[in-house]
Formats: sequence, C-alpha cells, structure tokens
Amino acid sequence: MSLRIRLSRGGAKKRPFYRIVVAEATSPRDGRFVEKLGTYNPMLPQDHEHRVIVKEDRIKHWLSVGAKPTDRVHKMLGKAGVMDPFKWNEQTKKAAPGKKRTEREAEEAAKAAEAAETAAAEAADAAAAAAAAAAAPAVEEAPAEEVAAEEPAAEEVVAEEKTEA
Repeated sequence: MSLRIRLSRGGAKKRPFYRIVVAEATSPRDGRFVEKLGTYNPMLPQDHEHRVIVKEDRIKHWLSVGAKPTDRVHKMLGKAGVMDPFKWNEQTKKAAPGKKRTEREAEEAAKAAEAAETAAAEAADAAAAAAAAAAAPAVEEAPAEEVAAEEPAAEEVVAEEKTEA
C-alpha cells in the first residue's frame, strides 16, 4: 500500500477549495482518504495567512512512514517550511536516456563542433583576404581604348557595292 500526500478538490463550480490529505495511490482524487492534513484555498491572495493551512506534526509523521507528496503539495510544504524547498531535477527522477538517444546527441554535438570550426576557418580566411587587400597598393584601371576608326554603317557598304557594279 503506497501512500500519497495529495490534494482533494471540494468547493463549488469555479470556486475551488482543496483538502491536503493522505490517501492510497490507487484511490480516486476526491475519494477515500486516510487522514486530513490541511487545507488550500487558491481563491485567497498568495500572502494571506489562511491560503495554506497544514498540520506540521502529522505531515512529518506521514513522511516518516513513507508517504510521498505530489509535486504541487511538495511545493506548498516547502513554502510552509515543513519540507525542503521543491527542486525539479531532484524530485522528478526521469529514466536515463536510451542508447540511441545518447548516440544521436553525440552525433549532433560533433556536427555542431565541426560547423563551428568551418565557420571559424572561413572567418579567418576572410579576415586574411581583407588584410591582404588593404595592404596591397590600389591599382587604377586604365581607360578603355576608344575605337580608332568607326566602321561604316551597313547602308553605306551596300551603296558602295552597287556603285562599283
């Protein structure tokens, strides 16, 4: 029998009110519970003293016998000073990534490192080319040679051929 310290909803529609209870993990949210440990009223302001009311000694008892709080309750109990503050990475013990995911992440990291190296090399080449261009004396372009003799228009060539014939 695994026990959970969790919230049980009460109150009217759109006016929630929760009880902090110890219940079996398999029982429904609003179903049977072992003991009521406090209340939570989300309708009150966060700094109101009656927003979260807990029985610290009973909560410590149930924690000592193996009851585990839900994430939300753990966060509330941490703010109330009953437990250590909630830390996601320590509390949510997710499974280690699988072999394929680890390999894929390593390949992506290698590709990213290779891309960074090529970008750095291209930037260094561009900087060297810019420095070489700045150091070389500026060469003025010579003006294009103008056509020395204009070619006769096509009509003139045809007229000359007719006169010769």
